[in-house]
Amino acid sequence: MFCAGKKSYFAAAVCIITVTSMLAVSYLRLQRLSHQPKVIQEGRRCRGKIANSTITALKGSKTFIISPYFDDRESKVTRLIGIVHHEDVKQLYCWFCCQPNGKIYVSKAKIDVHSDRFGFPYGAADIVCLEPENCDPKHVSVHQSPHGNIDQLPRFEIKNRKAETFSVDFTVCISAMFGNYNNVLQFIQSMEMYKILGVQKVVIYKNNCSHLMEKVLKFYIEEGTVEIVPWPINSHLRVSSEWQFMQDGTHIGYYGQITALNDCIYRNMERSKFVVLNDADEIILPLKHPNWKTMMNSLQEQNPGTSVFLFENHIFPETVSSRMFNISSWNTVPGVNILQHIYREPDRKDVINPRKMIVDPRKVIQTSVHSVLRAYGNSADVPMDVALIYHCRKALQRDLPRESLIRDTTLWRYNSSLIMNVNKVLSQTMLQAQK
Repeated sequence: MFCAGKKSYFAAAVCIITVTSMLAVSYLRLQRLSHQPKVIQEGRRCRGKIANSTITALKGSKTFIISPYFDDRESKVTRLIGIVHHEDVKQLYCWFCCQPNGKIYVSKAKIDVHSDRFGFPYGAADIVCLEPENCDPKHVSVHQSPHGNIDQLPRFEIKNRKAETFSVDFTVCISAMFGNYNNVLQFIQSMEMYKILGVQKVVIYKNNCSHLMEKVLKFYIEEGTVEIVPWPINSHLRVSSEWQFMQDGTHIGYYGQITALNDCIYRNMERSKFVVLNDADEIILPLKHPNWKTMMNSLQEQNPGTSVFLFENHIFPETVSSRMFNISSWNTVPGVNILQHIYREPDRKDVINPRKMIVDPRKVIQTSVHSVLRAYGNSADVPMDVALIYHCRKALQRDLPRESLIRDTTLWRYNSSLIMNVNKVLSQTMLQAQK
């Protein structure tokens, strides 16, 4: 035997470690070989209908494809952002069609279901396939089998194939807009604050909203600030408006928010220097800097090698208001006037405030809502004296008297520009709505 004659415990341990290492290396080599692309057909034209929906169901597989992205940070792969049933989806294959030689390659996928399903049967997943070495495929199809007819499969365009220069510094990702969203005034105020702070693009994964909100979105789309990603997830799955599974027969939590956030990071990986992950009722307010660009320059200088910056969330209850900035022309607009809400809840004992993030998208592999799951580089908690998240919403500590709240007028630093900008938007949207 391999270990014959070894009597000492030390020698036996070395022997066992050596054998285990050899087996592990062999297993990994076999695993990698099993995932290598294989030619199954030659001399064909690439066929199949191009998928044009944000969410595409794969027939009979409990799998939904959002979009594939080229990713060469570790090896040359196509990474498809998707949603899968965490137990029932065991095998998937990528079908690549390479032109002009017409070779069709099949590559076994590695299915990586994100760890933060929160008990729901369906969760965000990375479906990762090695690409053919001598081919830069423009499209990919996904199937449960390595056999069949590619003509019957939807084809997905592989994005991020070409590296681009950054077109913007900051992109905000908002996911998902649902529940006939109608908090119009606060949305406009948040948008204008983002722009004041240095945002050039806001990507919104929209399930549904009110008719009036549609008019506001149309304004921002035409302005070039907003990009809408249709998000009809409830056409495919029973969605929950809660983040945790309640044993109520729903399939996925919070309208598939986590999947949308991951897609947004990859969608903006080659075009935005930073991606900001927060909700429409949240604003990262700098305390020591006038805007996000100077803040991030300082934070990066102080935290070399850091790719994820986490900002602490603080609640400003919408039920407690100031008499200042009661602007009469805003009173007919549905939604909250954030300038009147400058009292924040104190920290709760033994409760950690959740955080939202500004990230370098090229360094993120997988994200959750309040932290990244996998990334290259470090994460850093941003001190509250540098910045905090202004979050105007329903109170969490409902029984607190007003005198127990903390008066915080940081937002008022921007009141002049904010009021002027909001009035401009209202004049071009609300007045049109009344015609």
